[in-house]
Amino acid sequence: MPKALCIGELLIDFVSTTPDVTLAAAPGFVKAPGGAPANVAVGLTKLGIDAGFIGKVGADAFGDFLRETLQQNRVNTDYLIAGEGSRTTLAFVATRSDGMKDITFYRHPGADIQLSPDEIDANYVQSTELFHYGSVSLSHSPSREATLHAIQSAKSGGATLSYDPNLRLMLWDNENDAKHWIWEVMPYADIVKISEEEWEFITDDVELANGVDRILGLGAKLLVVTLGERGCYYTNGSAEGYVDGFEVEVVDTLGAGDAFVAAMLTQLMPHADLTSLENEQLNVIMRYANAAGALATQKVGVIPALPTPSDIESFLESPVNPVGVTCP
Repeated sequence: MPKALCIGELLIDFVSTTPDVTLAAAPGFVKAPGGAPANVAVGLTKLGIDAGFIGKVGADAFGDFLRETLQQNRVNTDYLIAGEGSRTTLAFVATRSDGMKDITFYRHPGADIQLSPDEIDANYVQSTELFHYGSVSLSHSPSREATLHAIQSAKSGGATLSYDPNLRLMLWDNENDAKHWIWEVMPYADIVKISEEEWEFITDDVELANGVDRILGLGAKLLVVTLGERGCYYTNGSAEGYVDGFEVEVVDTLGAGDAFVAAMLTQLMPHADLTSLENEQLNVIMRYANAAGALATQKVGVIPALPTPSDIESFLESPVNPVGVTCP
């Protein structure tokens, strides 16, 4: 059985070949497999962790392509369902050099939100050590109920739960629903990763400290806020700090956060008690994750850009060596 499981969306990203133009003005697109939880699953396998993916694609050519992609990257697809009643979700992405994303989804409805609770094998989920989820699969039924069932099964099985909300407001019926369900599953998470651009919407507060207290108060053992090229902030309630990012020539920022999450999780898995990790340990872990995120910006598309351990080690041995800064 896989040591790690990821649940959620698996789709095709059509990424514009020309940066800093609108989707309408883009002269062409490159087809790339995507979907944040699926990206994390591949990121984990590339970094040496047996991982499986739970989700749904259409019984169509794009669904076949996505299944083959996961299998080629050694991700277990026993519970990747091919649905006959809907098409594989597509996303068109305009790349921007400032790191922001202009995305339009074709999902009316997409197969990813057709995953149902009776397609979740609780015994399979309960066998895993690490369970990773996002909020996109909570946006509509029946995938909302399927995701909740899987989260609860993983928790009851004693897994470490990792949560990246990966806010995509255009996929929700309204902002209130998004905020409600993002917080509804927060108490299950041991590890929470939120990006800086999501922070104010999710927490209703620009101040970091207030949102941190709220999330840790719900039971999270480690909170990480990614800051793009500026690196990341972390806290486990006792240790707290910032770790600088890396300066690289960016080709495509899509998926950098997923690469970060996968790398971070591989480094956290050996630690049974995340709250006992000290600043020195967390600085090393977050620097490793920052390196993975930087490397993922070097190619178009996410999965082809996800790094291996040797990629990260070589990058970290390069002359650029930012260090972590412990908060006072």
